[in-house]
Amino acid sequence: MAKGSSTSRSTVGRQTVGRSQRQLRVGEEIRHALAQILQEGDMRDPNLRDASITVTEVQASPDLKNASAYVMPLGGKSPVEGGSVHDVINALNKAAPYFRGQIGRALALKYTPNLKFYLDDTFDEVDRIGELLNRANSDGGRFQLPEDDDFDDDEDA
Repeated sequence: MAKGSSTSRSTVGRQTVGRSQRQLRVGEEIRHALAQILQEGDMRDPNLRDASITVTEVQASPDLKNASAYVMPLGGKSPVEGGSVHDVINALNKAAPYFRGQIGRALALKYTPNLKFYLDDTFDEVDRIGELLNRANSDGGRFQLPEDDDFDDDEDA
């Protein structure tokens, strides 16, 4: 994933510390509602119609007017031949008003949040860390960091 991509976010900054109980509860309710809507598969867009999409997390803003939904298509790819995960994310963002309406009907919220979808790259990060640990174990503990990896996250913030 390219740094600064609008369709991908690292999970490093996605912590529940500092979030109110209400934000966490509303986020979880929206996650369940989105999962149900996506499971029904009543979509017009071919990138969404046959896609199996996992909603891994939904974060509600403090005022509950916006929500960030982190998703991962099954297999990490689009169901459309030659499509990409970014096509799926773009299709989800294009259909966000539809999802907002469906969530508004399903949940008893005073205000239904605007939705923004992001690719959840947690699984990629877990695989990358696992690979680094396996390399460290196979080298008998004499592990050197690859020169191309940027482990100094202070400059990215």
